[in-house]
Amino acid sequence: MDYRNLIQEYLDREICVIKNLNIEDIHTVIHVLEDARLAGKHIFTCGNGGSAATASHYCSDFNKGVSLKLSKKYNFECLSDNTATMMAVANDIGYEEVFRFPLVNKMEKDDILIGISGSGNSENVVRAMEYAGKIGGKTIAITGYDGGRMKQMADYHIHVDINDMQIAEDIHMMLDHVMMHVLTCGLK
Repeated sequence: MDYRNLIQEYLDREICVIKNLNIEDIHTVIHVLEDARLAGKHIFTCGNGGSAATASHYCSDFNKGVSLKLSKKYNFECLSDNTATMMAVANDIGYEEVFRFPLVNKMEKDDILIGISGSGNSENVVRAMEYAGKIGGKTIAITGYDGGRMKQMADYHIHVDINDMQIAEDIHMMLDHVMMHVLTCGLK
């Protein structure tokens, strides 16, 4: 079987979506994150499945990669990285509460929550964003498809406009590396 045409088709679709990203939205989010770092604010990330892996990767790249040579560091925390707490909340309360629940104990006014969801409709991420907004936190939605409820409710968003979960997730990860690159170059 010759897979070359399918490979090229996928890459062409991804390139088209990348070219249509809203650079102003990315620029704004970078400023929001930098303001949070300088103010000593906590930045939480969350997502399900591949988006959970992306949320965790954002923490690694900002806490280590961007912060390495800075005197004032980023303080990122991925809400899906504590498996024991997630499973306890899912079992005892409900899966829709796994991200909101830890925010009750940790999030303060003006802290940031980054919710990552291909559909923009993940109930557990939506509930965490609602809670963050209710207590005066700032919310950033990173979404695909039509952006779902998260795009509508977030203070800031970066929307990957494609109805394809794999390409949306690819670009969500790429956005982390774009922001890391910009900040490591810009903060030297």
